[in-house]
Amino acid sequence: MPAVPVLEQYQRVKQAHPDAIVLFRLGDFYETFGEDAERAAPILGVTLTGREMGKGQRFPMAGVPYHACEAYVGKLLKAGLRVAVCDQVEEPVLKGRGLVRREVVRVLTPGMVLEDAYLEGARSNYAVAVCIKAHYIGVAALDCSTGELGLIRVDPDLGALRDELARLHPAELIAAELDGERLSSLAGGAPISVLPASDFDARAAGDRLRQLLGVDTLAAFGVEEWPEALAAAGALLRYAERAHLTLEPALLRLHAEHPQGFMHLDAVTRRSLGLAGVPPRSDEDLVAFLDLTVTSMGARCLRRWLDRPLRVREPLEARLERVAQLAGDPLTRGRLRTALRRLHDVERLVSRAGQGLGTPRDLVQLRATLEAVPAVRTLAASPLLALPPASAQVERLVAELRRALVDEPPSSLRDGGAFSAGYDPDLDAIRDGSRSAREWIAALEAAERQRTGIRSLRVGFNQVFGYYLEVSHANRALVPEEYVRKQTLVNAERYITVELKERETLVLNARSAMGAREQELFRGLARQVTQAARDLLALGAALGELDALAALAEVASRERWVRPRLRQEPGLQVRAGRHPLVERALGPGRFVPNDLSLDPDRAQIALLSGPNMAGKSTYLRQSALIVLLAQVGSFVPAVEAEVGLCDRIFTRVGAHDELARGLSTFMVEMVETAHILAHAGPRSLLVFDEVGRGTSTYDGVSIAQALLEYVHEAPQLRSLTLFATHFHELTALAERLPRLRNFRMEVREEGEKVVFLHQVVQGGADRSYGIHVAELAGLPRQVVVRARQILQELEGARPLERAAPSDQLSLPLEQALLEELRQLDLERLTPKEALDKLYSWQGQHAGA
Repeated sequence: MPAVPVLEQYQRVKQAHPDAIVLFRLGDFYETFGEDAERAAPILGVTLTGREMGKGQRFPMAGVPYHACEAYVGKLLKAGLRVAVCDQVEEPVLKGRGLVRREVVRVLTPGMVLEDAYLEGARSNYAVAVCIKAHYIGVAALDCSTGELGLIRVDPDLGALRDELARLHPAELIAAELDGERLSSLAGGAPISVLPASDFDARAAGDRLRQLLGVDTLAAFGVEEWPEALAAAGALLRYAERAHLTLEPALLRLHAEHPQGFMHLDAVTRRSLGLAGVPPRSDEDLVAFLDLTVTSMGARCLRRWLDRPLRVREPLEARLERVAQLAGDPLTRGRLRTALRRLHDVERLVSRAGQGLGTPRDLVQLRATLEAVPAVRTLAASPLLALPPASAQVERLVAELRRALVDEPPSSLRDGGAFSAGYDPDLDAIRDGSRSAREWIAALEAAERQRTGIRSLRVGFNQVFGYYLEVSHANRALVPEEYVRKQTLVNAERYITVELKERETLVLNARSAMGAREQELFRGLARQVTQAARDLLALGAALGELDALAALAEVASRERWVRPRLRQEPGLQVRAGRHPLVERALGPGRFVPNDLSLDPDRAQIALLSGPNMAGKSTYLRQSALIVLLAQVGSFVPAVEAEVGLCDRIFTRVGAHDELARGLSTFMVEMVETAHILAHAGPRSLLVFDEVGRGTSTYDGVSIAQALLEYVHEAPQLRSLTLFATHFHELTALAERLPRLRNFRMEVREEGEKVVFLHQVVQGGADRSYGIHVAELAGLPRQVVVRARQILQELEGARPLERAAPSDQLSLPLEQALLEELRQLDLERLTPKEALDKLYSWQGQHAGA
């Protein structure tokens, strides 16, 4: 049970951090108390203990070993909790039996961590602050493990904000008091930390950023006129400082993400195209397919490119040119990737060192990486691939690290032995004195046995008495006069001597002195890393880009992809396009490639009909993926491709419900379709798969037809559109929508069997082959036979095809006739009235 003064000390810390789990250092343990213990114990998997406080009250406690706390803190962070680490900031021996001074040294949250144990190497770890204003929403994203600070401004639409958050995949959200509740539905499971509205101060944030970056204006970053984003950044920086992170100018990299420079992808499209982060199946994960990077820096860079495709031609052509050079030189590419494998994560190593959280092994990894860079620089010598020139400051740092640190240092400074002999005279002198004293003590036992004649004499050590000489009772008569008895045991006596205590003092003081000196030397090295941080981080970013380019080139070479031609005008021409993930799943030679031609003036809409299992959804997705990959700067899976740059890709593919939001499958489909129509434009690519299938046939056909007409005729749209459908009645629309083209998935009938050829050909399908698909799926034979009988009966009436479709489909007409029939009172209707009614209908609909 902690003493009352210690408990009072804990309570003061807890009052300062009421929303965090406080880990309070007591000796060799971090303890949690009270409600913190009750919350933490089940998460940590430790036993909840407690001590009696009197009067039947029990004080809950739960502790973890301090040397293993990293793993336990990780569990708390994964649970979305904040952790305040309250450590001893002075040695207990200096205070005797008094109260040791303790302070909070770190506040860890899911978005404010730098240690590898809490991070994914291939993914950025963003803390995202959001500032919602009437005209715009400001977003600031900070990855404190790399120093990246991105500012974004989006329209005042929570849907647009949801899309940005889906892209950033925040580890933690930070919001003003009034906005926290509004963001809860957009957080995607990320914990939300609420700050006072006063922290979102754009003017103060601008001043702070100018100070940190050492500039007079932020105009070069393009954020001077973004007060909402600046306010979010200001709140984020305050939050980082409260987490006890150091904001060093050289460790911060500010950039603005201007919407007109990037393709916008909403959350639904990301999921459909395999960019959602955790796709339903591995064969839908485009990121995993493309990620052949060999460094963490490269993996994060590639993911950023995929999350933010470009829509400006010049930087895209530059990236494609670099990929092309690597793809065309397999020997250099292989050597380069081998050299890159030797690199560690420069960005995160530098950030940890700058925050004072680096370890000796971190700096040895940084040294090894910098020593490996010249080989990479030689292999990437062409102007297109060249790394930034080596700076004199970085060269001096490498030399200093090489001279200072041993090749295999301990994991922690407290273990000692990180620095090479000869690096620091003071450290060498302490080591020499300690070594001499230890050698004297090591030789003492043999010397004293010989001098005293006591063969069983031994030298020992414990934490209470230090070093001692132990003599059995049988040999007490042989004990020299200078031995001072210290402890009596059952079978022996323990003694000390003045000289032994002097040597002990040398050993014990040397251990402390070596630790203090190594700490001081290590802080000096960390300062040198921080001073060179700007150059090091630029080098890390360049190495990451090089790795990402080499990965794209490797994919292009392995998968036989081609460089796309880009054009500024809308349009899409693909020859023998393929779906990369499906092609890999099927195996070599089994995927059937297909062409595609879309043009806003002649073939704006491709209406694709055909049965299930024929490959419609694959064709739609592969077309969208080809556009996406081209605008990432990648080669594409085709024999030839010309891509007009798109501002957005929208997909309405697949069926799913959102029961938690009270939305059925059909309602989700309609909400997503409405979102597309509200936000698409002439430079967008729209992909619709089976819109209208979630309701009755009449309603479904009506909605699908109206949607196609709207996309074709609405002047604000004219978007390139791929539309797959089972409603083959819609193919008649090509007769009156001049920019709509019919295509179908070809099938071959062999008796009652159907073979799906997976080929896209011109013309519309006139059958759905649903019963054949049901038979392939294994429905009982009697069900299939009965289904064919029912189909023949229904096709006899063919209610959807009786009227000619030259002006419109027949559904509204038939529904009107049916409604009139239902309202007729046949009991009172005379034969003449019935005949008149028939003549009337014939006259009204003679041209139908």
